[in-house]
Amino acid sequence: MLNAQQSLNISEYTNIYDIVVPKDNILRKIKELIDFSFIYKELKDKYSMVNGRTAIDPIQMFKYLLLKVIHSLSDIDVVERSRYDMSFKYFLDIAPEADVINASSLTKFRKLRLKDLELLDLLIGKTVQLAIEKEIIKSKSIIVDSTHTYSRYNRKSAREILVEASKNLRKSVYAIDELIKTKFPNKPKSGMLEDEIKYCEEVIKVVQTENGVSDIPAVKTRLNLLKELVTDDIEQIKISKDEDAKTGHKTADTSFFGYKTHIAMTEERIITGTTVTTGEKHDGKQLQELVCKSKNAGMTIDTIIGDGAYSEIDNIEYAKENNIQLVSKVSKAIMHGKKRKNEFEYNKDAEMYTCKHGEMSIHKSRTTSIDKRTNKQFTKESYFFDISRCKQCPFKEGCYKEGSKTKVYTVTIRTPEHNEHIDFQETEYFKDKSKERYKIETKNGELKTRHGYDIASSSGLVGMEMQGALTIFAVNMKRIIKLMI
Repeated sequence: MLNAQQSLNISEYTNIYDIVVPKDNILRKIKELIDFSFIYKELKDKYSMVNGRTAIDPIQMFKYLLLKVIHSLSDIDVVERSRYDMSFKYFLDIAPEADVINASSLTKFRKLRLKDLELLDLLIGKTVQLAIEKEIIKSKSIIVDSTHTYSRYNRKSAREILVEASKNLRKSVYAIDELIKTKFPNKPKSGMLEDEIKYCEEVIKVVQTENGVSDIPAVKTRLNLLKELVTDDIEQIKISKDEDAKTGHKTADTSFFGYKTHIAMTEERIITGTTVTTGEKHDGKQLQELVCKSKNAGMTIDTIIGDGAYSEIDNIEYAKENNIQLVSKVSKAIMHGKKRKNEFEYNKDAEMYTCKHGEMSIHKSRTTSIDKRTNKQFTKESYFFDISRCKQCPFKEGCYKEGSKTKVYTVTIRTPEHNEHIDFQETEYFKDKSKERYKIETKNGELKTRHGYDIASSSGLVGMEMQGALTIFAVNMKRIIKLMI
């Protein structure tokens, strides 16, 4: 049950916050800038107003998740730190002497309350509106790019995940006291997931019963991770891997298993729109949605800045129809015909095509011919796929002919039909705006190195979207505060 009236926690010790939480503390500044009551308004329909036990304030629960992202902490660690860190308690609107929640409540809040909420667009929209109100956003340009995130499970089986996590925990314990090794149970040899789970539970019990060992930071972090795997994510672990994650390609020789976050950002480095997809999705296909989301957030756009992945035919036409300058160098992909464009997509990094199933061509060849009707020369490129994979592909009907020894996708590279855009590339405006593109690369680096966005914190596309929403909200707020100084 959710109380209709939310009240502040009043304590005779509240004044201590004025002493121990500095005026320039990041959490104090975020709290002063953002009215978090919108969280209550968005979530009130997910609670009963008359039945059940009184629920924890959803604003407080949301703030716990935000603290978790800002400081890269596990559920257990963010709750534990909230016991003694006065800046955390101040941000959470709880009294200095008040107790904290049970960490398991965060799992329930994510799964039961935040599910089906358009959190990504909601939180980005709030920060963009704030940036506009504070006159921080002055440009009318957005810079677009994508960043990849590895799946938490990274194509490993459930048992392999648990084996690695328990091994890391044991190693951190041995570094303190090797004699504890004799107290651990024998490792299971059955290869069964159920036996590995029981083994991990016993390892956790041993570490927790050793005086002082579980409180040492190096051990505590790995212990909490193993506990989350065994408890919080046990349902997903039994699936054996992240079912939503897909293989994407950074180059022809390197790939990753996970997700892509497609980002639109202003020249002031405020993220204005985001879409989260599986790893194999093409960057250029997300452009129009990023523009739409940025406009919905309150942006006026006259220029889009991106790499060659965004210069495909549809995007050039879209930009022209909407009176937007597309500062994106024409890539080879733009010259390719539209034949079966929904089934095969050009990967500008690898310079190869990927099929509908996400498989990338393994090699290519080029031939030059003369069109007998026009007497003009044209070039064709043939992209060859791994036939063994084609035979097992769930989409092979209509694509792979049974018994064929090769699978080839051929495209015609046309003589440039986009002279207007190619001429635009030579202008000073294009060259000057192109220099702004590096900013989004540094923003992607910030997301990963400072906020753990290189690895998914949970499984599934919904979990990745939630992680993206909270991370980008935190990053935008930090940027707004910096620009206001």
